[in-house]
Amino acid sequence: MEFSITALSPETAKAGCVVVGVYGGGAAGKELTPPARRIDQAARGALHKALADLQGKTGSTLLLRGLPGVAAERVLLVSLGARKEFGAAQFRDAVRGAATALRDLGTRDAALFLVDAKVASQPLAWNVRHAALGLRDAFYRFDQMKSEKKNATPSLEQVILPLSAKPPLAQALAEASAVADGVALAKTLGNLPPNVCTPSYLAEQAKKLARQYKLGVEVLERADMQKLGMGALLAVTGGSHQPPKLIVLRYHGAAKTVKPIALVGKGITFDTGGISLKPAGEMDEMKFDMSGAGSVLGAIRALAGMKAPVNVVGVIPTCENMPGGQATRPGDIVTTLSGKTIEILNTDAEGRLILCDALEYAGRFNPEVVVDIATLTGACVIALGHVATGLFANDQKLADEIRAAGEDAFDRVWQLPLWEEYQEQLRSNFADFANIGGRPGGAITAASFLARFTRKYRWAHLDIAGTAWKSGREKGSTGRPVPLLVRFALRHAGRK
Repeated sequence: MEFSITALSPETAKAGCVVVGVYGGGAAGKELTPPARRIDQAARGALHKALADLQGKTGSTLLLRGLPGVAAERVLLVSLGARKEFGAAQFRDAVRGAATALRDLGTRDAALFLVDAKVASQPLAWNVRHAALGLRDAFYRFDQMKSEKKNATPSLEQVILPLSAKPPLAQALAEASAVADGVALAKTLGNLPPNVCTPSYLAEQAKKLARQYKLGVEVLERADMQKLGMGALLAVTGGSHQPPKLIVLRYHGAAKTVKPIALVGKGITFDTGGISLKPAGEMDEMKFDMSGAGSVLGAIRALAGMKAPVNVVGVIPTCENMPGGQATRPGDIVTTLSGKTIEILNTDAEGRLILCDALEYAGRFNPEVVVDIATLTGACVIALGHVATGLFANDQKLADEIRAAGEDAFDRVWQLPLWEEYQEQLRSNFADFANIGGRPGGAITAASFLARFTRKYRWAHLDIAGTAWKSGREKGSTGRPVPLLVRFALRHAGRK
């Protein structure tokens, strides 16, 4: 799908479909947006006559064909909801509704006149980013593992954003295209089955990105981890026949003197729970337990693709968590890279074990900040559902930066406490501390565990257990939080 920014008149635009918005739907009635009014005038009131058939719910659509006085073959009306309630969520819903209709329609080109709708105080560049991302997201499909592919290539090839070409808008469009590529990569990695997307496969994907974008890459093997003393990471992989990997991927887009942002992504390519075996129901979704790793690879791909003025190092600990004769047992004590000892009370609390060694290792790059991304706890899903990602930080300025980037990307987070009082729940009689703190505040005690390994630098933790994938009919990876990570990196470098 190709995007372009070109000034057009809606009534004379020669496109397979012209998309325009309509406000209202309640007692106040419906109101045509300026582009829709121009089409209505050219078509001698044809839009007004059809408005009764357009539902008022935001994102609802109505397709009109062969309007007199209009150059486009089709006109798609999209409901924007009440004007006084129109904001970021409504804009995204409208774009999603339009994208779904265009996908079903099968047109090869379209002009999206929704893009200039005023969204609170957001600049027009925001509209461009979210319009392009919304369309790309709607047309993503995963059919690599199917023997028969229907409509293998998306039919919508060209999308015109009818605006006056200006540098900020072109930059926003380039950013959106790169982010969409990164999101697609993260989704595909998450959607692949665990017999394909193994730790070795993730390492090969990192090497592929390195070749494509001239990145620095290093893959540490089991022997390297043993030599370093990564006892926590190695404890998780004991029951698996798949070799563990520690992937380091480096992108340099700023001066060498600029400290990097370190992104640390949990890469459990399949999580049975180990000896603390999970229930069988929905265990297939534990292939998504590498979503943190996928988001790091996706974010670096996006930043490298747009040649962002930042330095980023991705650190990805990846392995399987399987039962077996060599698997770690509840009650085992391991020594981490930091030298701290951990009593493993539950082998299903494995993400924090691989992350603690990776977080310690990330400090070797003298990072400006460190952000880890992990499908860490079911407790976070209970707390925040599937809307917001859980945010924890040992630095409030960093937390505020991430929250602002999340609002900008509409990839939102909610901050939870990281008070010292929660550390008491990790107390162990036999080691420095335990790997779980009981049911109360489970997401917080998991973050508190990680906090013990991040006291030397500014750090934030994103628990994406509720936002990394969807279940049910729409089962699949969401690609979150790639948009958030990219927006954070760009804003941190001074680009708004």
